[in-house]
Amino acid sequence: PDLALLSINTIQKSLSDQNPQVRAMALRVMSGIRVPVISQIVSLAIKKGCGDMSPHVRKAAALAIPKCYRLDPNTLPQLVDYLTLLLGDKQYYVIGSAVTAFLEVCPERVDLIHKHYRSLVRKLVDMDEWGQLATLRLVPVYARKCFPKRTKTVNKSKAKGFYEDEASGDDNDNDTAREEVEFLDPDLELFLKACKSLLQSRNSAVIVSVVRCYLDLATPEYIDSAIGPLVALLRTPQDIQQVALYNIVAVCLVRPQPFVRYANHFLVHASDPSDVARLKFELWTLIFPHCESHIRDMILSELEHFTRAPDPELVQESVRAIGRCAQHDSQASARCLRLLLNQVSSQDGNLAAESLTVIRHLIQQNPQAHTTTVIRLAQNLDTTPNPDARATIIWLVGEFAGVDSEHDIAPDVLRILTKGFADESEPAKLQIVLLAAK
Repeated sequence: PDLALLSINTIQKSLSDQNPQVRAMALRVMSGIRVPVISQIVSLAIKKGCGDMSPHVRKAAALAIPKCYRLDPNTLPQLVDYLTLLLGDKQYYVIGSAVTAFLEVCPERVDLIHKHYRSLVRKLVDMDEWGQLATLRLVPVYARKCFPKRTKTVNKSKAKGFYEDEASGDDNDNDTAREEVEFLDPDLELFLKACKSLLQSRNSAVIVSVVRCYLDLATPEYIDSAIGPLVALLRTPQDIQQVALYNIVAVCLVRPQPFVRYANHFLVHASDPSDVARLKFELWTLIFPHCESHIRDMILSELEHFTRAPDPELVQESVRAIGRCAQHDSQASARCLRLLLNQVSSQDGNLAAESLTVIRHLIQQNPQAHTTTVIRLAQNLDTTPNPDARATIIWLVGEFAGVDSEHDIAPDVLRILTKGFADESEPAKLQIVLLAAK
C-alpha cells in the first residue's frame, strides 16, 4: 500500500494530460488502487472526470464510481451526485456505463431516473451490448414502479345484418357493447418500440433480455414479434441454446399458439444433452393441444422413439411427456394410452414403472372410462417382472376394478396372486394384503 501511495501524485498529474486516452487510463488506474485512504482523492478524480470534454474520460469516470463505492461506502452521497450528472449525458457512449454504475451503487433510487428516462430509451439502440443489457435490467424495474397497468372502456361493435340501413335507431344503440381493454402507458410504449430493433442484435443475451422485458411488460403483439428471433437462437452453441430454450418455455407457457409453426425446430438431435432434450419435450407438450393432426402424429412418434433411448432419464421424460399430451387432448389420449400400455411389459424396469405411474394418473382422472385398461393391466401381471411395476398394477386393480361391478376382477386377481405370495417382492406383498383388505 505504501508503494502504491507514492504513485498517486504521478497519476494525478496524468489526469490533466492533453491526451484523453491518458486521462481515462489515469482515472481507471487510480480507481483500481484498493487502498481506502485514497477514497476522497478518487472521488475528486471522478468529479473532475465527470466534467471532462472527452466521452472516453466520462465513461471511465462512470465505471470508477462502483470501485470508489466498494472502497469506501461513506462516499455514497457524492457518488450519487456524480451519477445524476452522468445519467443526463448526451453521449450514448457514457450513458450505458452510467446505468451499469447506477445498478451497482444505488438501484433503489429510481427517482434519479425520472428526468432522464426518455433520453435513456432513445439512446438504447446506440449503446454497446453491455450498456443495453444494463438498461434492459433497469427499465423493467422502473416500469413496474412507475407505469401501473391501465385499462380503458371501449365500444365493442357487434356484427350487423346484411340490410344495415333498415335497422332502427334503437337497434343501433344496442349494437355496441362496452368492454375493458388494457392499454400501455405512452412512455412504456416508447421503450417497447425501442426494443424491437434490438431483436436483430448479434448478442444473444440482448435478444433474451428483450424477450424477458416483453414477457413482463408488453401486450401479446409485442411478445409474438419476439418469438422468431428467440427461436433462431436454437442454431447457436449448446450453452446459449439451453438458455434460449428456458426462455422459450417461459414464453410458451403464456403464448403457446405462435410456437406451433416452429414445431420442427424442437426436434431432438443425437448430440443434444439430456437437459436440452427435456426442455424440447416440455415444449412439445405445451404446443400439442394447439397443433394440427399431422404435427401431433409427429410429436407422438418422436416421443415413442425416445422411450427406447439408452439414457434412462430420457426414457422417463419421454413417457411423462406422452402422459401430459394425453391429459391435454382427449382425442389423442387413446393413442397415448396405447403407447404407454405397450411399454408395461417392457424388459426395462424403469420404463415399465414410469409408464405405469403415468397410466395411474390418467386412470385417476376418469376411472369410469378406463375399466378395460385396468383389466388389460391385470393380464400383464404374468409378464411383468419389475417389483415396482407389479405393485402398481395390483394397487390399480384394488382401487378401480370395482368401479364397474360387471367387470370386477379383483377377487380373481387376488386368488391368483395368493398362490405365489411367498415368491413376491416386499412392495408387491404389501399391495396384495391391501387388495385383500379392499
